[in-house]
Amino acid sequence: MLCHFQIMDFPAHFRPATVLLSPKVKSKWDLLTEMVNAAASAWELSAELKAESQRSLVAREESVSTGMEAGIAVPHAAVAGLPKMIIGMAIIPAGMEFESLDGQPSKVVVMILVPKSEKLAHLQTLTEVARRLSDSNFRQSLLDASTGDQVVGLWS
Repeated sequence: MLCHFQIMDFPAHFRPATVLLSPKVKSKWDLLTEMVNAAASAWELSAELKAESQRSLVAREESVSTGMEAGIAVPHAAVAGLPKMIIGMAIIPAGMEFESLDGQPSKVVVMILVPKSEKLAHLQTLTEVARRLSDSNFRQSLLDASTGDQVVGLWS
């Protein structure tokens, strides 16, 4: 199967309305719920797809934390019935416990939801996100952003 996703199309799967700036949540589980809610609203997902996205994301996170190092977490899941890849983001300057590899709180959280049929896009996107977030200047620019438009623009 050919993958329809191009790395350069990252912004096509990412909307300012899916960016949460300093969200008022108490746990990573609450954060995941808010991120799915934002994505469902921005992309007009059905209630069934929203619920399936939430279930898939939580199941993936329960199996092994997606907290990485350097203040990064990349929760991701393959979702049955999802029509296209959806990317959301949370910027948490104070950080949030995410069971990260280095034990540090996560400040930049990138959520990736992909159709189950788009496995190659899933891997390509994870690779691109990790590559971009490995740049400390890029991470700082994300933390300094004050609007969802600015965050999306940084990925362009």
